[in-house]
Amino acid sequence: MIGNYERIIEKIAKAANLTKEEIDSRIEAKRTKLSGLISKEGAAQVVAAELGISFEHDKLKIGELLPSMRKVNVIGKVISISPVRTFKTKKGDESKVVNLFMADDSSNIKTVLWDTNHVALIEKGEIKEGSVIEISNAAMRDNELHLGNFSEIKISNENLENVITQKIFRERKISDFKKGETVGTRAFVVQFFEPRFFNVCPQCNRKIEKEGDVFVCKTHEKVIPEKRAVATIVLDDGTGTIRAVLFHEKLNNLGITELENPEKLLEQKQSILGKEMFFSGNIRNNAFFNNLELVVDELKEVDADGVIKGLEK
Repeated sequence: MIGNYERIIEKIAKAANLTKEEIDSRIEAKRTKLSGLISKEGAAQVVAAELGISFEHDKLKIGELLPSMRKVNVIGKVISISPVRTFKTKKGDESKVVNLFMADDSSNIKTVLWDTNHVALIEKGEIKEGSVIEISNAAMRDNELHLGNFSEIKISNENLENVITQKIFRERKISDFKKGETVGTRAFVVQFFEPRFFNVCPQCNRKIEKEGDVFVCKTHEKVIPEKRAVATIVLDDGTGTIRAVLFHEKLNNLGITELENPEKLLEQKQSILGKEMFFSGNIRNNAFFNNLELVVDELKEVDADGVIKGLEK
């Protein structure tokens, strides 16, 4: 599957009447000049700007969207919608926000609606799962698409088939991780911290606290809680290390199943230290430690044959 970087390289090369190799060379030179402190996608945008190329008014594929893009125009099919949330603005006013995922045949993306008129389209059911929508004048924040007061969203008559619904991960070295990215990396488990436990609502899976003698969910009121675990590990891929957060199911996939049996937990912990796996998820900033961490969404065994073929290429 062609990725964001390759797609944007093709567009820049075509617009500038240069080869993809020439554009790629300019991008690497730009990254070298900036001591690698900028991603390939970010350097691509700088090179495009230097060549006088702008994609601000183009209708782009989701797979062509890059961090920091402005005035984004895109069409996609809504594949999921989160509940509408109410919050207080800095001025103390009440406002609303809703997240949805939209997809086309190139990729998918989290899309955030901040304008109450846009949110109302969700609340009224005018935009729902399966709707094909056209978005104009939106902005990219990290790897999310955000719609503000000056953005537009409407139902499109286009028929989108074969949209990509699975999460898209960009394979990265740990040293290249940037906040907000959805990444995948092959790394070794070098440290494992003791798991912590918390309770969730069995219906919505949101964290809940005990009030008196009962557990209360804000949405489902009194509930019988389900106990969940979360643990942190440290990954090392040779270019750097990063803390990674794994919740209950992902711990099981890692091989940690005896969470409340200290003796067996120690055995399992020792068995995974030094183990190499492929981890993927979202990069966020840990406010307490003030550093990046990976929230693991998927993990799987390393495909040795695939690694060998990749090295041969």
